[in-house]
Amino acid sequence: MAHEHETLAPTDPTPPGGDAAPHPAPVVPGQPAAPAQGRPAPYDRRSTPPVREVRKLVQKKRDAWWTVLLVDPLATPLVRLTARYTRITPNQITWAALVLGLGSAALFALGDWQWIVLGAVVYHFSFVLDCMDGKVARLTGRGSVFGAWLDYIFDRIRVAACAVALMWGQYHRTDNTLYIWLAVLVVFCDALRYINALETFKTRLTMRRQIKARMRAARKARNSEQVAFMEDLLRANPEADIEQDLNRAADTTAPTDPDEDGADEAPAATRSPYAYAAEERPGAAGAGRDALDLPGSKDLDEQDPTVKDPSGADLPGASGLSDEDTPPVRAKQVIDLQQEFRRKFPLYLRFRSALLRHRIRPHLVSGIEFQMGVFIVGPLFNVVLGATLVSAALMLVFELAIVYKLLLSTRDFGRTLESIPLPPPALAEEELARVADATGAAYPGEQAREEQTIAFGTQVPAQRGEREAPRSPDSPS
Repeated sequence: MAHEHETLAPTDPTPPGGDAAPHPAPVVPGQPAAPAQGRPAPYDRRSTPPVREVRKLVQKKRDAWWTVLLVDPLATPLVRLTARYTRITPNQITWAALVLGLGSAALFALGDWQWIVLGAVVYHFSFVLDCMDGKVARLTGRGSVFGAWLDYIFDRIRVAACAVALMWGQYHRTDNTLYIWLAVLVVFCDALRYINALETFKTRLTMRRQIKARMRAARKARNSEQVAFMEDLLRANPEADIEQDLNRAADTTAPTDPDEDGADEAPAATRSPYAYAAEERPGAAGAGRDALDLPGSKDLDEQDPTVKDPSGADLPGASGLSDEDTPPVRAKQVIDLQQEFRRKFPLYLRFRSALLRHRIRPHLVSGIEFQMGVFIVGPLFNVVLGATLVSAALMLVFELAIVYKLLLSTRDFGRTLESIPLPPPALAEEELARVADATGAAYPGEQAREEQTIAFGTQVPAQRGEREAPRSPDSPS
């Protein structure tokens, strides 16, 4: 459905400079806005699509079951109304969610059942606002990095405040010191969940980067082996230069021996550099020979640098090559770092697929469900103690499952690295050192370089500038 995009923000057609002021670019729903003078372009509220399309634009492909079933049906229509009829920004919604959360904490602190029930209702609406800020940002294109940070910090403040207030109110009402320890448990579990989530994401990202770096280094090594330059060959064999001069002066040609196919092959020192380029290139015919089938040539997704042959035509990398001369485009290789987990738990895929059909992620008790069990289910049914203990136990079980899954994934990661052939040390170190600088992870050859530095008492420079001492994975990047 097409929508017209018109800017509602007033603009001054004749600024003091006399030139017409440029009209800010309108925002297409669901797409990020182009910044104008450091600020997002205004959102055209009249272009807001109907709820059905808003739902497709703002809802995540998979989310917590509590959010999918109990929050999104209310939050999505409110998101459309907010974007259509107000100028409220996502950060303002984040602040409103914090204020409601602190109001819920004040009600929890009163301790009596009717007050904590009201506090649970207020907490739910606070969480609805907390889900709305991201949805409004996606719909209007007004999201920001600072807004994501603000949302994360305010979530932690709200949970801590509500935990302390709820358990203090119950302790004041019952004089049971166990509620004090429950406050500590709630804050600890919330911190553990989100610290573990961040570190798990960081570990998976590091594994992906190292695999990509190893594959790029191996592919670069294969590409470099497919083109040989005469100056490099002569540099490695200086005597060949003298031999070539003597042969040219005597107007003679070095004798050749037929190869196994009966074709003559000139010695390395006297063959044309273009012959090397043609023979080493997959799919090209050599001097009276069939094309070489080099290992990994079918896996190349980049063509070799352009080399000119004697006729002036381009070799690999030129646009004038025919289709049969051009190496085929390599299909994207899929690397599965969850093979062992799926092999041990074959029913997991069916369970996961059944949930994802309804946008529900398999992590059934995450930080969201834990909060709802403590701050909504417990107060509503006046079972704060039992609901808190059960929610904490279930969340810890799922966190251990995530850690176990990550452990199996690291084993798949190790096997994947071993399956990728190591390129020559210089090329491998150049590529792997670059990703190690970004992730703080060690790479093959780094320890040997450090030992060499200690042995000779000198500082060995890296391929791309001086490297600092290896950083801990926990150090800030």
